[in-house]
Amino acid sequence: MCHVIVTCRSMLWTLLSIVVAFAELIAFMSADWLIGKAKPSSSEDGDNRTGGSQEPYRPTLGIYGRCTRISHMQLSRRDTLCGPYAENFNEIASGFWQATAIFLAMGIMILCAVAFVSVFTMCVQSIMKKSIFNVCGLLQGIAGLFLILGLILYPAGWGCQKAVSYCGPYASAYKLGDCSLGWAFYTAMGGTILTFICAVFSAQAEIATSSDKVQEEIEEGKNLICLL
Repeated sequence: MCHVIVTCRSMLWTLLSIVVAFAELIAFMSADWLIGKAKPSSSEDGDNRTGGSQEPYRPTLGIYGRCTRISHMQLSRRDTLCGPYAENFNEIASGFWQATAIFLAMGIMILCAVAFVSVFTMCVQSIMKKSIFNVCGLLQGIAGLFLILGLILYPAGWGCQKAVSYCGPYASAYKLGDCSLGWAFYTAMGGTILTFICAVFSAQAEIATSSDKVQEEIEEGKNLICLL
């Protein structure tokens, strides 16, 4: 018989697992890993006629994508164009970034799988006599290691030609040059820390769902068990 067991710790672990998976996925897909050196907007004739200011902008560069500004001749309109600069895996700017993409993708796939499974832990707490929480916690720990490897290798690619074109000639491995780190890198780093917190917290979720109080309510015949 299926018992729906909801505890404060198990729900917190589930929500945190989902948040971490989405945060890492969004960071991976973003082009805001590196913020390039400031570039002045193109001085169009329309700018001069309307007296518009030439405000500088900073293009951004991701693992496989980029954002840059395109100026239009009419009405001084400027559009920010974002999209992948690499049409396939081999066109990613650096071998280190290729390795980063592989490790991050592996970690994110594991996190997404755990996030999906975590939703069903309210109904199913074990498979083949093994706790789902413990298995998921182990997988989150493995995913965290993949993410760490990806984040360590990523700065080694700052010396590639693509990064140098954004960050200036002083950019090299582990040296940003004229660039700065964007929100995507910090999000990926924060998500990695939260991944290990999730892995540790999964043990608390297991303890909460197998506590004596839960067992007592199961023996009383309750199918829906909610504990704070």
